[in-house]
Amino acid sequence: MILLDISNGWKTIIMIIAMIAVMYLFLIKPQRDQQKKDAAYRDGLKKGDSVMTAGGIHGSVVSNETGHIVIEVAPGVRIKVGKSNVMPIPGTETK
Repeated sequence: MILLDISNGWKTIIMIIAMIAVMYLFLIKPQRDQQKKDAAYRDGLKKGDSVMTAGGIHGSVVSNETGHIVIEVAPGVRIKVGKSNVMPIPGTETK
C-alpha cells in the first residue's frame, strides 16, 4: 500500500486532514445548505402564506419587511416577529 511507505508523522497528518474533510462533508455542508434553504423560504414569503412561529403560533403573513414579518393570528390580531422565528407549518413544506 502507498501509506506503508510514508513515515508515521505524515500518516498522522493525512488522517487528520481526512477527518476534517469527513466532518465538513457530513456536518458543516448540510447545515449550511439548510440555512440557505430556510433563508430563501423566509425571503420568499408573501401575503397570505400560512406560517408558524418558533413558539408554535400559527397565522398568515400580512407583510414581509426587512428583519421582521407581521402575522395575523386571528381576525384583527396581528403580531410582529423576527424573520428567524418563522417556519413553514410541518407537513406543508414544498420539496
